[in-house]
Amino acid sequence: MDNIREILNRLLKKECSIEEAEKLLRANAIEEVGDFAKLDIFRKMRTGIVEVIYAENKKPEVTLDIIYTFLKKNRFAIVSRYSEEIISLISKEFENNEVYSVNINELANILIVKDKSYKFEKKGGKIGIVTAGSSDIPVAEEAKVIAESMGCEVLTSYDLGIAGIHRLFTPLSEMIKKDIQVIVVCAGMEGTLPGVVAALVDIPVIGVPISSGYGLGEKGIGALTTMLQSCSPGLLVVNIDNGFGAGASAALIANKIAE
Repeated sequence: MDNIREILNRLLKKECSIEEAEKLLRANAIEEVGDFAKLDIFRKMRTGIVEVIYAENKKPEVTLDIIYTFLKKNRFAIVSRYSEEIISLISKEFENNEVYSVNINELANILIVKDKSYKFEKKGGKIGIVTAGSSDIPVAEEAKVIAESMGCEVLTSYDLGIAGIHRLFTPLSEMIKKDIQVIVVCAGMEGTLPGVVAALVDIPVIGVPISSGYGLGEKGIGALTTMLQSCSPGLLVVNIDNGFGAGASAALIANKIAE
């Protein structure tokens, strides 16, 4: 806090411009939680991307402490990849709470604790999310939650893989008619669908390889290789099962276009 106070005093004394003060505040906006976490509370302000609490391998009590810090500063906290122990503790902690509510997306393995009166600001971006198979839906839902928390409208259509390629065209056409600006495509096995979609549309496509599949290209390796090797221009690729990265990147692009 001393750094923030110093920056504000410099601004009041006209020793720096508003632009310089804003830059310094963004650079110094880190909140410490005990001795185990340094939280980038103002990441959303600085980069447009929400800060998410990655709960895997965290003790439930540590996760809860971090949640309270976020609630104090931002009025919401997003928790991804939670365990049953964590969700049990959080559900009990906020049960019948008059101020905060807990929204759980079991498919995405994400929960959001927020002030009941808080709403994520709409930024105008509009993205589409499709999956090749039903096994890809959890990662797609993760991308959806992140994009929505960044102010995007999200249209989804699932189970459109190339084994039944005829299923793809109508949902994709409807998304284009509704002026989506980016499309996220999740696919496991050999991961062909993102390249196919990129060959059909004139907007950026973000491919997400999914860790389904077996044999030589198991655990998403085959899907990742196919997407990286695709000859379809306009296809970008994130890491295996990285729904967060896909949703955040799509939202950044769409919101910037919407400006």
